[in-house]
Amino acid sequence: QVQLVESGGRVVQAGDSLRLSCEATGPTFITYTMGWFRQNTGKEREFVAAIRWSGGSTYYPDSVKGRFTISRDNAKNTVALQMNSLKPEDTAVYYCAADSSFRGRDYFPTYPYEYRSWGQGTQVTVSS
Repeated sequence: QVQLVESGGRVVQAGDSLRLSCEATGPTFITYTMGWFRQNTGKEREFVAAIRWSGGSTYYPDSVKGRFTISRDNAKNTVALQMNSLKPEDTAVYYCAADSSFRGRDYFPTYPYEYRSWGQGTQVTVSS
């Protein structure tokens, strides 16, 4: 199973940019899709972005499209989430996740149960 470690979370102001990173170790060759999720206390884990480990195709929900960009560096086994124009409602713990299943060429997993491996999370706080 792939192990994931996130980093980069901190306190920023509204309008700022922030880049999160996720380092993957272990059998990364079995990974098909990497995703980012976020979660606030008492709320469900929310899908933020996904990228194919091979090929680099991406998928975003409307809530972050145009502000967030996911990317990967296969040589370094890392996935990044660039977040621009941050808003207070972006405050959450951000999690990196890995899915090793092929679910269809044009399908991107957006539900937490579809991802098998998770990092411990990194806190992002956006102050107004």
